[in-house]
Order: sequence, then structure tokens, then C-alpha cells
Amino acid sequence: MMTRVLDKLLLFVFSLIVLAFTVIGLLLSTGAVPVAAEWFEEMADSVTGQATIWTLGIAIILISLRLLYITLRVGTGAPPSIDQRTDFGDIRISMETVENLTLKAASRIKGVKDLKARVSVDDAGLQIEIRAVVDGDTSIPQLTEEVQREVKGHLEEITGIPVSFVSVYVANIIQSQTFKSRVE
Repeated sequence: MMTRVLDKLLLFVFSLIVLAFTVIGLLLSTGAVPVAAEWFEEMADSVTGQATIWTLGIAIILISLRLLYITLRVGTGAPPSIDQRTDFGDIRISMETVENLTLKAASRIKGVKDLKARVSVDDAGLQIEIRAVVDGDTSIPQLTEEVQREVKGHLEEITGIPVSFVSVYVANIIQSQTFKSRVE
């Protein structure tokens, strides 16, 4: 948190300095301020030199204004969440919480490993996308249907938010290890 504040402060100071030098450079190129440097006079006298100075000056001013805007704008600050209104007040559930609940529910199913979840919201409710690796000993259609049922039921019970869609992508299978006992 402290780093972000320091970064914003440094960016703000840098933007002010660059903006000031650019405005001074543009004023010098138009002759509004006496020019002391001989090299600048030579450059300012040529048509290509003036075009270069103006192009660079305008680009730096635009970049500086953009950086100043980024520094001064009020950020949202809050992570994405699902908002609900009840008789007692507002409830906000972070998307990360919903993803973790999804992973918890799906991991209860035997034969499912290496889970990843992505959650989005539409008008009908939550849309859940799950990526999983499964063991090769269980029927994939039965396993994925069980994951869908478990995730939908768990999320609706815990969050109170309807789940409109649960998609399961089976990325791979893992071989169950069979050990043969060795008798000697």
C-alpha cells in the first residue's frame, strides 16, 4: 500500500516537472522568452527543427496530462464483488469468495483434481467455469454432472445467489497409481 502511494507521488512530481520543461521549451522556440543557448537558436531557426520541437512538445504535454489524470483520479479501490440488498442492509460478496466456494464444492467430489474456477455474473445469476483434471477410472459424464450439481447447490445455499450456468472443462486425466505388492 505504501509503495502505491509513493509511486503515485513520484509520478505526480515527474509529470509536473516534464510539463513545466515542455512549456518552457515551447515558449523558447517561439521567441517569447530570450534564448541563451546557441544550439537551440540554430535548431529553432530551421523549419524541420521547429516542427520537431512542436511535435515532441505536444506529445510530452499529452503524455504528462494523461499521467497527471491517472495520478489524480479517484480509483475504485474495491475488488469486484456481487452486491445484494436485503431488508437489513447491503451484502457484498467478493468474486474471490465465490471462486473459493466453487473450488471447495468441486473438490469434495472423488476423482477430481487440480481445479481452477472462473466466475462471472449475468442477469440470470452466476456463471461458473471450472477447469479440472480427473482420474481415468470414473465416468467423465457422471463425474462432471456431479461436480455441476454440487457446485450449483453449494453456491446457492451459501450465497443465496442463483447459479445459472456451471461449465466443466476436463483438461486431462491422471492415471491412478497401482502398486503391486512384491513378495519375496
